[in-house]
Amino acid sequence: MNSSNTSVIICCAGMGTRLGIGSTKALVHLCGTPLIIRLLENLKDYDDIRIVVGYQADKVIKLVNEYRKDIMYVFNYDYESTGPAASMSKALVSVRENVIVLDGDLVVNPLDFRTFLNYQGECIPYSLKTSDEPITVRVEEEKVINFLDKDSEYEWPGMLKIKRENLSRGQGYIYEVLNPLLPFPTICLRTRSIDTQDDYDRTMKWIMNDFID
Repeated sequence: MNSSNTSVIICCAGMGTRLGIGSTKALVHLCGTPLIIRLLENLKDYDDIRIVVGYQADKVIKLVNEYRKDIMYVFNYDYESTGPAASMSKALVSVRENVIVLDGDLVVNPLDFRTFLNYQGECIPYSLKTSDEPITVRVEEEKVINFLDKDSEYEWPGMLKIKRENLSRGQGYIYEVLNPLLPFPTICLRTRSIDTQDDYDRTMKWIMNDFID
């Protein structure tokens, strides 16, 4: 898997209502840099990047176009009634052999992001549980065994590297699309997801501490 045979899908069509700031989370600034730009800074070697937009699509497009001119935009007009899987599905048309999927509210330690991109194979990464409303995962023998395990100390940060033929379409949550593929290879990354104000505050401190836990 390399940049020439991989498509990247970033899902940021949602309204970010749980954060309570009246803005899609892709536009939220962390230490002066919007979330969507932080993701793109780690993807400079990739030339097939598809950003799925919905709520405040015009603002996201304007911001991203000021940073890069070669991004493809995919519209999820039903963002109020569908989940991230619907956004991802709309971006799957004519994707390359391999696909990377990223949540638009994701922050990753830059060194770990590089580890993820360089990983030669499919993987559903996991992180230590840090967010207020995590999608928990059970990990055994370097594989994700199941999602929504209430006793797990790990969470799925909304990242995925997968072969095109193994990725199905859906309407709800992406983990529901992935369930039939489990168990699935995994790697541990240092990440933060931002759903609530407390998530935001903790992530700001994390960044200011040079991504050190």
